[in-house]
Amino acid sequence: MEATVLTFEMMVVLGLLAFTVFLFVSEIIRIDLAAMLVMVMLGGLSTLPSLGNLSDGAELFSGFSSNAVISIIAVMIIGAGLDKTGLMSKVAALILKRGGTTEGRIIPIVSGTVGIISSFMQNVGAAALFLPVISRISARTEIPMSRLAMPMGFCAILGGTITMVGSSPLILLNDLLVSANETLPDGQKMDPFGLFSVTPIGIMLVLTGVLYFVLLGRWILPGQRGRGEDAGAARSMQTYVENTYGLRADLFEVQVPEGSILIGQKLADVMVAHHLYILGTHYKGRKIIAPMADTVIEAPCRLAVLGLRRALQDEFCEPYGATILPALDVFADDFAATESGVAEVVIPPGSGVIGQCPIDLRLRQTHGLSVLAIHRGEDTMSHVETEDHVATHIGAVPLQAGDTLVVHVRWEQLTRLKSDRDFVIVTSDFPQEELRPNKVNWALGFFLMTLILILFTDLLLSLCLLAGAIGMILSRVLSVDEAYDAVSWSTVFLLASLIPLGQAVQNTGTAAWIAEQILTLLDGWPLWSLQAGLAILATVFTLVMSNVGATVLLVPLAVSIAISAGGDPAIFALTVAISTSNSFLIPTHQVNALIMGPAGYRVVDFVRSGGIMTVLFLVVSLTGLSIFF
Repeated sequence: MEATVLTFEMMVVLGLLAFTVFLFVSEIIRIDLAAMLVMVMLGGLSTLPSLGNLSDGAELFSGFSSNAVISIIAVMIIGAGLDKTGLMSKVAALILKRGGTTEGRIIPIVSGTVGIISSFMQNVGAAALFLPVISRISARTEIPMSRLAMPMGFCAILGGTITMVGSSPLILLNDLLVSANETLPDGQKMDPFGLFSVTPIGIMLVLTGVLYFVLLGRWILPGQRGRGEDAGAARSMQTYVENTYGLRADLFEVQVPEGSILIGQKLADVMVAHHLYILGTHYKGRKIIAPMADTVIEAPCRLAVLGLRRALQDEFCEPYGATILPALDVFADDFAATESGVAEVVIPPGSGVIGQCPIDLRLRQTHGLSVLAIHRGEDTMSHVETEDHVATHIGAVPLQAGDTLVVHVRWEQLTRLKSDRDFVIVTSDFPQEELRPNKVNWALGFFLMTLILILFTDLLLSLCLLAGAIGMILSRVLSVDEAYDAVSWSTVFLLASLIPLGQAVQNTGTAAWIAEQILTLLDGWPLWSLQAGLAILATVFTLVMSNVGATVLLVPLAVSIAISAGGDPAIFALTVAISTSNSFLIPTHQVNALIMGPAGYRVVDFVRSGGIMTVLFLVVSLTGLSIFF
């Protein structure tokens, strides 16, 4: 094989690679802006003499129409459509019900599920579908999204190694083997791999990823830096009430048994007597959120109660024979931060409710408002004492202009209240989306159609996904504007801007030169070390160019090395195809780019967590290859 000579063009490309890595690691500017800057520099340099191979002017922006980028846009829209029907919220609720609310139980369930799904569909598709799920779980459990997104994303990448259709390099491998057969000595032939040939190795890798985050997650995963806080997402009811108004309280689900002396009492009387708030009732399968204050308690029932645990246990549960459940059960969905929470509503001058009491106005029935406190002037009233030192429920206090009502409300009801001129909604940081559960069949239908097209046809991945996305819009699961809003454009620009750099690495011969230099160093080494060297080389290449490009470039080299060293060329080629999924160090992989924005990750987070994962991947994959092949 003739040696590749280092040219001036190659040196320029190496300089651009180093500059890109510097921008990514230092984060002097935003990572998507850094990618666009490098793309512009690449285009500008290609106009200079002797640098024409850096980029073809007509192809410089081809990344924006690439199969990968269009696939990401489409899968984001499909995921948003499923989420819009409330389906992802139900999946999140199911995971919480089975796995509890702790990182140690949620991470294995979510990551393992994504890994399995990723074995039959593209990595980024599986990750995008579960992004709304972990967002819901984060809101319900108050576990920062940055603690959940990376385990999910990494296992989506790892899951692509479970089957031969789980990632693009493995899909491509058999075709490359057929082509490479022509270069083999007479009598030698590499047989194609079966669908489940790599399954044992893939399962080992997914289990390694899950165990990695379960055992070391508390130290390697970043804390809360997600965009949720910056964007003013719904906050914890307990935290908000305590920090703003000094009202310390928690939300509990209480079970009232038959025979309790609570039976027959009105909610208003119980709330006044024990200084607590009953926000929901569940009796004989009928659940009511923000029930009327004069509702009579029947048993056996469940109550959603806001109050202090010790006071609730000592002064309410023990005397009445009631029980505090360990966690919200029947009310889990209704009081999730994505569904309801605390809001501030001001009574403006001229309002028709001035002088009337919340109970008289039947705010719970008409608007779904459970009044927790009234802030008037410098005072906050959570319950009132008359001159006779008799406690009065806050709902019996006449309202005045300028009063701020601290209420618990479902977000959909608060959205409707914005059109009522008797109230001014101060809270703006709440989910104001309108769910469309009546469209769930349409959403599921187009999702299944997309999966069938991906698995059983030869159509382009982007075309299959875009068909599903268009279906979501035509069936009005999403409007066109909602579809545009569902796309993370920073992710799109990041990936599309990096694609020309990867093409330059390959087109100028820089990739071949790097490969030759490394393999020259390994000349004469034992067979296993050559295989390990190929795995490391494929890992490095997939960080700076597409995994498909790295596979196409390195598989022929791997076959040649195996033949000259007396190894199995098919196993060496498989080593390359598996190792191109080892892309955790920097957010150049589509999945890493997808989760970076929503979880608020920085490049250094990937370097810290992904560095260890990269080493584990190499050790486990090479061990698996030696055991099963």
